[in-house]
Amino acid sequence: MRRRRAGIAAIERLKAWARRLKSEVLTLWIAARDPRTPWRARLVAGGAAAYALSPIDLIPDFVPVLGYLDDLIIVPLGVALAIRLIPAPLLGIFRERAAELAVRPVSRTAAMAIVIIWLLGAGALAAAWRAAQRVESPPSRTMFSPVTQPAASLHR
Repeated sequence: MRRRRAGIAAIERLKAWARRLKSEVLTLWIAARDPRTPWRARLVAGGAAAYALSPIDLIPDFVPVLGYLDDLIIVPLGVALAIRLIPAPLLGIFRERAAELAVRPVSRTAAMAIVIIWLLGAGALAAAWRAAQRVESPPSRTMFSPVTQPAASLHR
């Protein structure tokens, strides 16, 4: 019973850590876009936030152990370094702004960009499919296409 409670407590601590990390990534995204943030902090904050939010990993997640290990090491270290580089008064402001955005994170511009990318991808896929269909099927004969006959049969 004690092991089970310890396991549940560990899972709850991990969930709380993940929520804090998510909040800090949003804070760093805000800090990277704010001109008051020092340029080094903006660079590190932007890189950490981009890596954390990116669907592309340095080491793909399907690689055993190492796939998730990079997420467990690179992201928290980047977040920690960026937080140390951002001045405390600014960090407080950015955390307040992140808490406001976390309630309702809506970006219509990003949503439109994603929809446009999907539509362009679907259009490209349809065009490629049509082109492949044209290449695979032989040209059809119509009533007006010339019929070729062997030359020997024409002279008899």
